[in-house]
Parts: sequence; C-alpha cells; structure tokens
Amino acid sequence: MGDFPVDTILALIGIAVPVAAFLWEFAIAGRRRLGYRVQMDTPVTGEVEAVFPGVLSQLRRDAGANMRDLSIVLVRIENSGTSTIEAADYLAPVARVGLHLRFPQRRVVGMAVTELSDQDLADSLGPNSGIGVREDTGGHIGVIDLPKVPLNRGDHYKVLAILQRSEGTGEYPDPILLGGIKRGRVTETKSRTGVSRVMLTLIAFLVLVIVVQFVVAQVGPKPDPLDCASGKLTVVGSTAFEPVIRDAADQYGKRCTGAEFAFEFAGSERGLDHVTEVGADPSLITISDGSKGPRYPALLARPLALSIFTVIVHKDLGITDLTAKQIADLFQGRITRWSQIGGPDLPVVLVDRTPGSGTRTIFESTMLGGDRAQRPHQSCTAIKDTENTYCDVAATKDMHKAVADIPGAIGYSELSEARKADMGIVTINGVAADREQTIAGSYPFWGVEYAYSNGDLPGDSLAASFLHYLTVGAGNGVVRAHGNEPCDSVLLEPGRCVPDR
Repeated sequence: MGDFPVDTILALIGIAVPVAAFLWEFAIAGRRRLGYRVQMDTPVTGEVEAVFPGVLSQLRRDAGANMRDLSIVLVRIENSGTSTIEAADYLAPVARVGLHLRFPQRRVVGMAVTELSDQDLADSLGPNSGIGVREDTGGHIGVIDLPKVPLNRGDHYKVLAILQRSEGTGEYPDPILLGGIKRGRVTETKSRTGVSRVMLTLIAFLVLVIVVQFVVAQVGPKPDPLDCASGKLTVVGSTAFEPVIRDAADQYGKRCTGAEFAFEFAGSERGLDHVTEVGADPSLITISDGSKGPRYPALLARPLALSIFTVIVHKDLGITDLTAKQIADLFQGRITRWSQIGGPDLPVVLVDRTPGSGTRTIFESTMLGGDRAQRPHQSCTAIKDTENTYCDVAATKDMHKAVADIPGAIGYSELSEARKADMGIVTINGVAADREQTIAGSYPFWGVEYAYSNGDLPGDSLAASFLHYLTVGAGNGVVRAHGNEPCDSVLLEPGRCVPDR
C-alpha cells in the first residue's frame, strides 16, 4: 500500500459517518418532523361506554349508526423534531386543515381529542379549527381532518376514534397520517423500546471500520518509530561483542524497516585499522574491547557497555577456582604444570589471543598488570598432540575450540559466549563472573566495549540512531541479555565507562 495512510483514512471515515448521521438526523432531516404513533387499535366487545369512562360521552356520533363491529383507535400526534412547527409550515392546500388521519376499511363513527401536552393547544383544536370527520372513496375509508396545529418541540396531542368496519374481513389495515411539512416530513414514530434499525446499522458500520483497521494494522506496512533511521551501516571489530551487535541490529531492523546492516568482525585492532584507512564515513563503525589508545587520533569513541570476561579451562582438569596471582603466574610461565596448584599432572597449555585483540588487551591490563612474556605466534591446530605449551587464536570461537580440544589448556573469553559454548569457567578469588559482582566491584576481569567512528556521526545517520538504541533505547535489553551492563546504566558508578581507565 506504499505510503497511502489507509489507517488514517479509515479513522476519518469512522468519525465522519457518525457525525454526518447525527447532523442529518437532528439538524437536517430531523430538524422539522411531525410524528404519529398508533398507541391503541383494538376491537370493541361488550359495552362501549365502559372502555373509556368519561371519554366516550364526548364522542361525536353519526345519527342512527349501527354500533356493531366497532374498534377504538388512539393516535398520538407529536413534534418529534428539533424545531418548532408553525401553522404556516403545513403544506396542505386547505386553509385550516393540515393533516388527514385515514382508516382504511373503516369509517369514523365518533372521535375526540385527548391529552394535550399544553392546554394552549386547545385553541387550535376547537370546533372552529377545521377538525372534522368525513368518508373517502365511496365510504370505505374514514378520515379525520386535523387542523394546522402549532407545535413546539416535544408537544403532542392524541386523537381517540370509534370506528366501524366499512368493508373486508379480518384484521384492519393500519391507520395512516398524511400531510406535509416545509423542510421536514410527516413520519410514523416507532416505539422507543429496543435498538433502532438505524442504530444497529451504525453500530455494524463502526464495527466493520474497526475490523478493517485491525486487519490493515496486522497485514499492512507499519510505520517506523520516530527514532528510526534508514540506510546501510557496516559494523566491524570485536568478535567478543559480535553476538550483542548482531542481536541488537536484528531487533533494530524489525522496528526500523529502512535499516540495513552488514558485519565484518575480525578483531578489535583490525576494525580500528579498517575505519582509519577508510576515512570519514558515517556508514561505518567499529567495536573495540577496551580503549583504542593513542594510535588512532581521528577516531571518536562512544562507550557502549561494561563487558564481563572469564578465564576458561579444559573441563577434564577439574579446576573451578583460581586466584588472581595464580592466573598471572600461569600466563607468565611461573606455573607450568597443573599439579603445582592442585590439579592433575599435566602441562599447562596457554591459549592466547593474537596481538591486537581487544580481549587480550583487557586480560593483560586487568589480570597481568600490563606485563607479560612475549611469545612467538603458534597455531593451536598445529600444536595439538605435541609438547608445545603455547598457542594463539584470532577470534573468540577459535579460543573456545582450542581450550576444549587441548588437554591442560587455559584461556579467556567473553563470559556469555563462554557459557553458550559450555566451557569450563573458573571463579577468580572465589568470586563468580556475573554482572552483579562486576557492578559491585568484586569481580576483576571486565572491560569497556566502545564504538568508534572516523569523525562525528550526523545526528540523523543510522549509526547515531543505532548506537543510541543500543545504549539508552530498547537495545540495552539486548546488552543485558548477553550478561553485560550498558554504560548509561544508573547502576554504574561515575568513571567506570571512560576511554581510558
């Protein structure tokens, strides 16, 4: 349906139709309306005078009328519109007569006017008002001619008639009131009990509009929220934070349909190099575990989250806790066999991340004090089943595979990904790796994840919108779901998320 606002059009129709119906009913068609209602139409059996004591004595009767096969009819005539009806508003050509109350198959043998809503109406219904009884069409239809009675809004009077059958058998046809009103109408007023057909039709229409709006909302294109941006964004950098970025981008894309994402996660240093080499490009950002340092002056940082890391070991070692000193001694080469710290008699195999890895930088700064022995690169696949005790890997998933495959191996990883890979996770100084302990400052192995761009990001760019979504928008739920804490969290003390700790 493109940009056509179907839901808006339906909403306007849903408002316009009831308003138009109201205006038509009460301001146009119903503004001047004279209604009539047959309140009684019943055959007379037994003593006629006993039906309406005190009323029938007023009835005008034809001399010598055969009072058999009689019926009594009571008709209410009322101003059912919203405007006053004046005598001049009646369209009947006869000077004084305005309406004709007709009784097919019956003739009128007596009538009286009863129940005036206003006694002032009596002046318009007196003997000289034009009111009278006659027969039409050869005596088969009785007619009561009614005068041009002025009626204020809500005024009414009633006509009581004694009728005698003039022809036919069975039930009588309904009485009918004929006449015309300027800019109005004469209509039969139905009983007010129950729901009118007009009201049922209007309700059905509104229900239909609601149903159509619901269907359009479900199957039609949904407008993007106001904080969405469109375009394409390429994200490179840290493999440790890759799952968070992918999940957040997937959620962002579902609510912001004009956004497209591409990913090239190959490590923090490679990401920083790539963004530097490309130059100013708002469609490209990189993610880094830890600060970029002084080597990339053109790159601007946006702290994203407090990321939690953990030390992992081969599961068969049975090692569940290490002190911070033991971890440093292991990676500095001062502990070379697990039996030295209560484990099996196996050589320690150190699995490291390649130089330039943000995770490696965080591990060195938090667990090794920034000082460690330098070792040449060795492939973890190549040293398997050899006596070599050191190798390094380029990505988080490679770290998990090496530690799981090599007996005696120890390494480190982002916490949530290590849990997903079912790695042997150790506590540090008896403190488990989790978000609460890290926020409280009890757990030492953590770092800050940053997003870097080459220069400022335009406020309307997809990169700026996505980073806002990730930190202070709904995307921070994705960050927490992966075991991290957004840098804008009120739970973090000031200074925890800064470019340089």
